[in-house]
Amino acid sequence: MAEKPVQGAQVVSRVARLLRIVGRAPETGAALPDIVDAAGLTRPTVYRLLNSLAAEGLLDHNTETNTWHLGPELYVMGAVAAGRYAIEDLARPSLQRLADETGESAFLSIRRGDETVCLLRVEGSFPVRSFVLHEGVRFPLGVASAGLAIMAFLPEEEVDRLLDDGGARVERFGPAHSAESIRANLEATRRAGYTVNPGLILEGSWGMGAAVFDRNGQPAWALSLTGIEQRFRPERQEMLGKLLLEEAHKITQQLKEPQSR
Repeated sequence: MAEKPVQGAQVVSRVARLLRIVGRAPETGAALPDIVDAAGLTRPTVYRLLNSLAAEGLLDHNTETNTWHLGPELYVMGAVAAGRYAIEDLARPSLQRLADETGESAFLSIRRGDETVCLLRVEGSFPVRSFVLHEGVRFPLGVASAGLAIMAFLPEEEVDRLLDDGGARVERFGPAHSAESIRANLEATRRAGYTVNPGLILEGSWGMGAAVFDRNGQPAWALSLTGIEQRFRPERQEMLGKLLLEEAHKITQQLKEPQSR
């Protein structure tokens, strides 16, 4: 049966979904079958929308690899929008200090709806690294250290809504991401101020994070460190957590300062 024509907000929602799906594969690009599976739409609908987005410069199609990539118009829009958000400029020195002092890879992630998106990465000096997190990668809130750090300071009713996902997190990321396990980690995060992700996404790849708050006191971003398990032993976690909290606090305070015009 053919799909019924869709209008207005539904079209916008589908376009946004496709852009996010393609954006999850910034280096390799996204193949059409993978986009269709992730979007939950028919192949003809996805193909039509992808070509329409490419015609507007919002996507690029690599004919050699038959993959789809974010297009040049998105870069232009992002560059224009970046002027409204000083967070990357504020966070970069903090990420550099974290990487220099710990030797681990340091990241800035932003909340976007029910997900976190990694914006910046600064490599540390330690030669063995975790590659779970990179610029552009998205995770649901409650998954990965950045999402846990943000989620821990959301209102309880919002946490309840996020965890009422019909088992989607468990299906995608495994039983360690059950609502009960996430709630336990959130409580530990509230006590310590920072979160610890003990290899829950990829065995042996650990992370820690601390929330950065906007001018209204809402957790809108997170700083995080990732690395191998041996670098995140309990005796080192307190030091790493203290550094994360210090840098997150610096950025939060800078965001509260009046903006020059």
